Amino acid sequence: MSTAFAEIVVPSVVEDSPETRMRAAKEASRETARLTSDGKVRALHAIADALTAGSADIIAANARDLARGAAEGIGDALLDRLRLDEKRIAALADAVREVAALPDPVGRVVGGHRMPNGVALEQVRVPFGVVGAIYEARPNVTVDIAALALRSGNAVVLRGGSAARESNTVLVRVMRDALASAGVSSEAIQTVDDFGRAGATAMMHGRGLIDVLVPRGSASLIETVVTESTVPVIETGAGVVHIVLDESAPLDWSRDIVVNAKVQRPSVCNAVETVLVLRAAAQRVVPEVAAALLAQGVTIHGDEEIRRLVPAAVATTDEDWATEHMSLDLSMRVVGDLDEALAHIRRYSTGHTESIISTDALAIDRFLAEVDSAVVMANASTRFTDGGEFGFGAEVGISTQKLHARGPMGLAELTSTKWLARGAGQTRA
Repeated sequence: MSTAFAEIVVPSVVEDSPETRMRAAKEASRETARLTSDGKVRALHAIADALTAGSADIIAANARDLARGAAEGIGDALLDRLRLDEKRIAALADAVREVAALPDPVGRVVGGHRMPNGVALEQVRVPFGVVGAIYEARPNVTVDIAALALRSGNAVVLRGGSAARESNTVLVRVMRDALASAGVSSEAIQTVDDFGRAGATAMMHGRGLIDVLVPRGSASLIETVVTESTVPVIETGAGVVHIVLDESAPLDWSRDIVVNAKVQRPSVCNAVETVLVLRAAAQRVVPEVAAALLAQGVTIHGDEEIRRLVPAAVATTDEDWATEHMSLDLSMRVVGDLDEALAHIRRYSTGHTESIISTDALAIDRFLAEVDSAVVMANASTRFTDGGEFGFGAEVGISTQKLHARGPMGLAELTSTKWLARGAGQTRA
């Protein structure tokens, strides 16, 4: 007699990998795309509340990142970007609430008409699907991009870099738990930090899983993502930012704006790096502007004419003009006229932000028209180039490219469009 044994089925084990996490985000993006505006608002408020409630855990994790970063000598600028405290976490939570309060871009009609045959056409905004972000030492970006992605109906995959590993682990956990509590799939927020550089590589090659990729960080990181990715990339650029002081520049405006643009937060991309002074204004404005900068601990890298006016300035090198210092260092040069200032900007600008200080309407109009940067200003600090300041609540980044997104990127820049056609039996002849 034979004994029959039932077949034993061993459940398959799905190996955790960047690809499985990206696939989970892709699946979750179908849910986030269907969320109502109210549903997205509830999810974002749950995240904001969870960030506040979890601030002690977040700060403890961030302290470990800061200690490791200091030991590895990553520099004061990156340490400043990395740092989270109660005030910054509260600001992050407030930014999430501000994003929740913004109008929902999904479904917004941006164009349309009726064809001669009666078919009605509408062009409406729709989510991209899965937004990927690769960035370094910026735990605030973890929250900002997740919030903007969710408000615009997207899922998100994050690679935040080793410097913020502990902070981002806790932030992602807090946000995923908050989504679950709001009845939204926690898979809509993914991180591939666990896989190191392999995670970033998988994202860059994740065609069909990542719909758009946004790099934020150093020029080398951005260049790597732009050149190696096989998925569409929205390029954010380094900030070699200029301020021009023309011969009519009021002294108090010149001093206050330059000091604010350099000193308020020198480690960010909208901080000024080069000040160009028209020769006709140099004797009048440079000594006082320089004195105010020096009083704030700024090291001035000056050309020969600047050093004659500011003995404390150090000599510039050719590299200074193309350098994003991200520190209390500022390059300063005297130029003959506005033509020379514009030529300098064309050569060295990264296309981020430039400003002119002037009361000459013709000079202002020419500057605004000719400078080809994402944001061009007159008589204002370059520090205003920011999604929050522009009313976006938070920002994905500041795009320096010339495709659909340029300048601070908010909700609309995380959507595409599709055409809806409504007919009544029409056929094409």
